[in-house]
Amino acid sequence: MKKPNLHSGLADAFPARWRDEIRAELTDGETLLAWVEIDLDQRLKFHPGLVAATDKRLLARKADDSGWESWAYGPQLSLTLADHAGAAVMELHDDNARLGIWRFTLACNPPALRLLAQFEAQQAIRLSGQPPQHDGDRACIICHNPIPEDAEECPVCHREQAAPSSTWALLRLWRFAKPYRLALLSGFLLTLLGTAAAMVPPYLTMPLMDDVLIPFQNGAPIDYDKVRLYLGGLLASAVLAWGLGWARTFILAWVSERIGADLRTTTYEHLQKLSLEYFGGKRTGDLISRIGSETDRICVFLSLHLLDFANDILMIVMTAVILVSINPWLALVTLVPLPFIIWMIHAVRDRLRHGFEKVDRIWSEITNVLADTIPGIRVVKAFAQEKREVARFREANNRNLEVNDRVNTVWSLFSPTVTLLTEVGLLVVWIFGIWQVSQKQITVGVLAAFLAYIGRFYTRLDSMSRIVSVTQKAAAGAKRIFDILDHVSSVPEPQNPAKLPQINGRIELREVGFRYGNRQVIRGLNLNIAPGEMIGLVGHSGSGKSTLINLICRFYDVSEGAVMVDGADIRSLRVSEYRRNIGLVLQEPFLFFGTIAENIAYGKPEATREEIVAAARAAHAHEFILRLPHGYDSLVGERGQALSGGERQRISIARALLIDPRILILDEATSSVDTTTEKEIQKALDNLVRGRTTIAIAHRLSTLRKADRLVVLDRGQIVEQGPHEELMAKEGAYYRLYQAQARQAEADAQSPGSDDMAAVA
Repeated sequence: MKKPNLHSGLADAFPARWRDEIRAELTDGETLLAWVEIDLDQRLKFHPGLVAATDKRLLARKADDSGWESWAYGPQLSLTLADHAGAAVMELHDDNARLGIWRFTLACNPPALRLLAQFEAQQAIRLSGQPPQHDGDRACIICHNPIPEDAEECPVCHREQAAPSSTWALLRLWRFAKPYRLALLSGFLLTLLGTAAAMVPPYLTMPLMDDVLIPFQNGAPIDYDKVRLYLGGLLASAVLAWGLGWARTFILAWVSERIGADLRTTTYEHLQKLSLEYFGGKRTGDLISRIGSETDRICVFLSLHLLDFANDILMIVMTAVILVSINPWLALVTLVPLPFIIWMIHAVRDRLRHGFEKVDRIWSEITNVLADTIPGIRVVKAFAQEKREVARFREANNRNLEVNDRVNTVWSLFSPTVTLLTEVGLLVVWIFGIWQVSQKQITVGVLAAFLAYIGRFYTRLDSMSRIVSVTQKAAAGAKRIFDILDHVSSVPEPQNPAKLPQINGRIELREVGFRYGNRQVIRGLNLNIAPGEMIGLVGHSGSGKSTLINLICRFYDVSEGAVMVDGADIRSLRVSEYRRNIGLVLQEPFLFFGTIAENIAYGKPEATREEIVAAARAAHAHEFILRLPHGYDSLVGERGQALSGGERQRISIARALLIDPRILILDEATSSVDTTTEKEIQKALDNLVRGRTTIAIAHRLSTLRKADRLVVLDRGQIVEQGPHEELMAKEGAYYRLYQAQARQAEADAQSPGSDDMAAVA
């Protein structure tokens, strides 16, 4: 079996799982230039795959894992790469069809860009006989492509997809409307019948004037039977239109509220599935604004304005048909303003859409200020920053006012112009109609009916033009909602999840690497943790301790290597099932608004009161809970503000104890409390760690002496590991950390005022 020929010394980096297979696929003298190990299938579920570029062809693992497929380079081939909402897609085309498509998370994007660059280089060789020439040494550090002199960024790495018109986002709401299609069909039929009923009264004015009123003016007696017939028809059509309008409005309002509720629930459910990486780049106020105000705006559009729009369209079409049937020439004159109005709607629509999108973004800034300051009101008042926060709010509010003024400037010119055009059109109809009456081509009744229909026609035309505003608002809101729904989690669920009947807690990290964007945080890290072992992670700030915890919890996925639990890659397990086996105690415990019992039972809502009390006793929280006015039914307040830091921490420990996790994560659990409280929390932690695989991060190294092993991290790599005494004897990195902390503690103890502080403590 021939070993593959790898380019640029990349042999060691090639994925081990594919090495034997690719070795068998390569022919004599074929050189492997680049590859991307993809991690998603076509349904955006986690599934491994590989695409590779050689100096002769493009190779890819088949989707069903049955083997390999390949395409020789040639002028007919093109390879494209695009990303959207957290996922990337690479497509291979020839002149007639799409040959292949591969999807992956953005963690795979850098190698995909390198593969694309090699593909384009090989294509250039086929076309010109020589590789593309680089002008100078300026090249992209990611894909190694040349960067033009007049460009600031790499044209390959910074490709942008053209955003589709946000109006089309409204059509995507059909997936939420589909379950209610029968109700929507009923609403449409009622709209059709109601519009037809509303067309009857103007039509009856012709015989009422020509057969009753005008003959009466000429001396003929009034035919009261005809009067009763025509007036009865007017009344019946009005009552019928009212009844149909009521039923139509009720049905469509019922449907729109349910579509809005489903939209909110689906969006919130999707948010819960996204990884921490997504929330790290978003503001709380912005997300609240999208789920709240944007869905409400869409609801109003669906229940009111969409109905009006459909009614306007039907009214205009039916009116045009009736006008043409009565008198084609007069109807033609009536439609004169229509092309100008359509042109104005088209010209103004995009400006309004962009304006409303800006309004939405500015409104999110206002919501962000509220979301920042109201939960943090204690800090605001403690630092006397009320005026500063008011100034922030005023600034955001003023920006909102400025953007709205610009939108209103466009709208204020557009709406009266449409009204003016309709008035001019009505004047033209009057002139042409009077001329036709004078020429005895139409009767006065026909002209009266025409004017009645034209009044409705132009009213609906004016109303339809006004709907442009609310349509663009709803479209902008729908676009912001689908920006969330289109985002693919960077921690995908596996396509065929593995089953672990019981997790014992053996953790293995194999050549783990992780990057935030282009910044490498962890590189080549290997670590084995036995079941029930307690590991202490130590190192300077930024050494990768918290990142390593996030990878073990699978809040993020590794960029290279694998995290194994009981021999299984955690990416092959269902996220929710895996995390049920992890207990997490953070430096700043988060409590939800509710009772103490509800907070302790958060990870196990079905827990009995006896189980809750037992967990609280083990966490040394039972005594202080009983001293509260309502015991376990006492409200903890927003984010637990009614409790002290130590009390909140012990409740979080009780919460972790209740789910009985096999893996326990302690992230600086005692760093923000005083010494006395730390002792109480340490007693609770001793109960918590017993019999569990524990990974602890501690600010005070002295609290990790009970750890079976200490792991010292520096710049994302393990530099030392072993028991406390052994590491102290080595006088290496851990020794220096410990001595530096001891000197700092001694300096703090000798600083002025320390005796007073000790006395107060």
